[in-house]
Amino acid sequence: MKLVVNSPDELVAAIPHVLGFTPSDSAVVVPLSKELPVARLDLPTSSRDFEDFLDALTGPYARHATTGSAVAVVCFTEDAALAEAVSEQLAQRFQFVGVATKLRLAAGSERWQDLDVGSGGPVTAQAALRVASEAVVAGVAAPVATRSELGASLVGDRGPVAACLSSARTDAEASTLTAERTWATDRCRQFENDGIRLSDADSARMLLAMQATSTRDALWEAATVDNASTHTALWSDLVRRAPDQVRAAPAALCGFASWLNGDGARAWCALDQIPAGKPYPLAAVVATVLQEGLSPREWADVRTFMTELITELDESFVPEPSRAVSERHRPGPEQHRGRPSPGR
Repeated sequence: MKLVVNSPDELVAAIPHVLGFTPSDSAVVVPLSKELPVARLDLPTSSRDFEDFLDALTGPYARHATTGSAVAVVCFTEDAALAEAVSEQLAQRFQFVGVATKLRLAAGSERWQDLDVGSGGPVTAQAALRVASEAVVAGVAAPVATRSELGASLVGDRGPVAACLSSARTDAEASTLTAERTWATDRCRQFENDGIRLSDADSARMLLAMQATSTRDALWEAATVDNASTHTALWSDLVRRAPDQVRAAPAALCGFASWLNGDGARAWCALDQIPAGKPYPLAAVVATVLQEGLSPREWADVRTFMTELITELDESFVPEPSRAVSERHRPGPEQHRGRPSPGR
């Protein structure tokens, strides 16, 4: 996705369409050169958070920087002093790793301000309407109001599938691992072709089949950049409907597919749906690619290593749970493949 913007006002209006939600108390880094991603991170609230914040963003951009790399930094906050301090420090870090910061903005609910030259203006309905119209033409869904609302979209009625688990478990015990793996991969391909939501009974069977690592891995390996949006839809639906005892696998796959699809925010929200106290190695792998700011384009290069890593992780491994599920400060930026593009 690419939205053309012609002013700071339109850039502020475009960012929610790229992220999928309207950010608040956030710093958003927008690339002005094609090799870089869009990234969002909660604004720091303490000196310790400040260093973590700078490190989390600097590392990924340093890895992707090339000659001429440039970004804009937009801080969504009513605190202009905080926006000034954060964006200035971030710009200095970016300069050190070869990324120029061409624009620094503070965006409040009613006004934006250019922090380099001091000019500003209102957040206008006209800019929002023009960008929204372009997003509709590009086939982009309207953003939700908040990141919390995006997380809530992965929570649904889990009773109907739970009611089917007992019968599905009886059927699975009468089947074989190979047969269930074949059925699960075939059913996944069917969804790729027709997009028809799995029935409660099929959902229960799929969720039980995914408890076998070999089946889960076959479904994981089936996800590519080309079909990532379809896999995100499938696993998002199962996460919404899966009871606690069988939700870890679809949540990890949803996180992975969302990352492949360039949707870092949904990827973190998916990992948040893994029940507390249930470490899951694949989730640790997904958290790692998010924390390290890897681009989906790099997956082919690291896939073998990550596949070997997951076989080495035991069930006691948890990626810093107090930070990995924090709503206030993510350990890594939420990266997105779509980006606004300057029109001038």
